[in-house]
Amino acid sequence: MTDEFSRVLGALGSGEALNSDELLPLVYDELRHLAAKRMAGEKPGQTLQPTALVHEAWLRVSAGKDRDWSDRAHFFRAAAGAMRRILVDRAREKSALKRGQGEEPLNIGDFDLADTSRDDRVLLIDEMLERLETEDPEGARVVSLKFFGGLTEAEIAGIQGVTERTVRRQWAYAKARLFQMIQEENG
Repeated sequence: MTDEFSRVLGALGSGEALNSDELLPLVYDELRHLAAKRMAGEKPGQTLQPTALVHEAWLRVSAGKDRDWSDRAHFFRAAAGAMRRILVDRAREKSALKRGQGEEPLNIGDFDLADTSRDDRVLLIDEMLERLETEDPEGARVVSLKFFGGLTEAEIAGIQGVTERTVRRQWAYAKARLFQMIQEENG
């Protein structure tokens, strides 16, 4: 299947149009598995189901202008990024509704992380992750793949082409740094 994936990527690289009939079956099961793992931590009764998350992520990834994926790992990083944006957008929408259609901007200092809803935590982590990306891009990528993509350390190591130990080290540092940033923000 990896050879078939490489063939489809090669065709895309030579300027051929993206053929959903060829690429989607090669990645669908894996994307569905990632989405299911990511959605497993959600509250019961969620309106967004793993299948819908996969379909929306597929639409964003396949319709985007940045479809020059170099390999399978690059594709799945792009898919995890799309899932992150979808989850963050949904959390922002829900937060805006909860707070009166955005009449009052969300101030991180106004709430304690332990007392927040899952949507507020997603927004807070996304905001801090954007800051982390400037100082530690590798650590930010690990957080994104683990938190938003639902990947295990072994899966991330495979995608990143590093050892699990390296991923654990990057995860530990990035997690500590994010916590520190949140503490500084709450000040």
